[in-house]
Amino acid sequence: MKAAVVGLGVEGMNAVESLLNHGYEVYASDINFNVELKVDRCLDVDLGFHDFQKIENADVIVLSPGLWNRPVFNKIKSNGKLLSDIITSHRSLFTIGVTGTNGKTTTTMMIASILQKAGMKVLTGGNAGGGFKGYTEVILEAASMDYDILLVEVCDMTLDFCKDNFDFNLVVVTNVGRDHLEFHQSLENYLKSLGKFVEGKRVVLNQETENLGYFKGKADEIHFFTRVPYELNLFGDFNRKNAAAASKAADIVGISNNTIETSLKNFNVLPGRATIIDLPHSQIVVGKTDNADAAAAVFNEADFPVIILGTPRKGEMCRLDIFREASKTNSEIIAIFPGLEDTRDEVRRVLEEENYTGTIHNLDDVKKVVEFALKCSEKYPNVFIGGNGQRKIIEITDSLKEAISAK
Repeated sequence: MKAAVVGLGVEGMNAVESLLNHGYEVYASDINFNVELKVDRCLDVDLGFHDFQKIENADVIVLSPGLWNRPVFNKIKSNGKLLSDIITSHRSLFTIGVTGTNGKTTTTMMIASILQKAGMKVLTGGNAGGGFKGYTEVILEAASMDYDILLVEVCDMTLDFCKDNFDFNLVVVTNVGRDHLEFHQSLENYLKSLGKFVEGKRVVLNQETENLGYFKGKADEIHFFTRVPYELNLFGDFNRKNAAAASKAADIVGISNNTIETSLKNFNVLPGRATIIDLPHSQIVVGKTDNADAAAAVFNEADFPVIILGTPRKGEMCRLDIFREASKTNSEIIAIFPGLEDTRDEVRRVLEEENYTGTIHNLDDVKKVVEFALKCSEKYPNVFIGGNGQRKIIEITDSLKEAISAK
């Protein structure tokens, strides 16, 4: 079969790979020229324009989430050739969507571990930005074998896309915070999108969520969570909230309390998420905190005299608020390294504008971060490494563990 992928952002690139792996001949296009795709004899690529004749000739079409609301693509959305119109196995599965600002991946995997322990066959995936293989992979995989339940992590920038391409029976909203505001334009717009997304559905909400009015009257049924009352193998009170969200979702599905609690108590940290590395006289906490609310949640857990943060991409103004949060702490040192892009100059200006009185260090790469963190751990009881750049943070975590075990 022939497939067309329109738009080659993160989801589009993943869609191309998934379709090729499932035996499709793929035409892919994007208006940008700076897109790199692996050469494949079954892949035809146009950059700088979309060839609508090739798109119309395809048997199935994947329209990237970033293009979903562009009027120019309305004809594609309504022609009955979208992947989710042609392959519909996923629509018959009981489907749980997990969305929100922070904790989506952890909560999704917590729910998966509970359901699997209960003996269910679970298909888990979705948001490529969260580390999964993308929405296309989920749809294709659902058609490849029998599953009992589908778990989809839904990025807040793909709410409209997911609403139209999946039939959610239950939606978990972990929290609502300040991220991707360049996309949403305002927190109010994000809340409106969420309200539209949960319309007519059963919803699990954080009891502490502000602006609950956006959900009342829209959701068919609302269930609340707070935090689990027991300890976990994870850092931070925020993970007890993630666990409570997972617990409530599993309870609604009909899983026993014993299975839920046992699964959550045995759940271990995911790559890139907050990990505690214990040293003889100190500890290093390392994990992705790529928005202000995620950073604030970590900083509320302990005093960190040393905070080491990866920088965001150029233009991601709301993510500079991470460094404003760091400047409010009592840290003696804030060190910065290129996370997603090297925007250290912008970050330094923010810290200076916030009248941060500690020392600002520039670190060039992962090796320097690891060396600096270990050196600081000899003097200070707590060191935190986070910010932007999940891949680098995973690399830092692995390198720290290797360095410590080699001593």
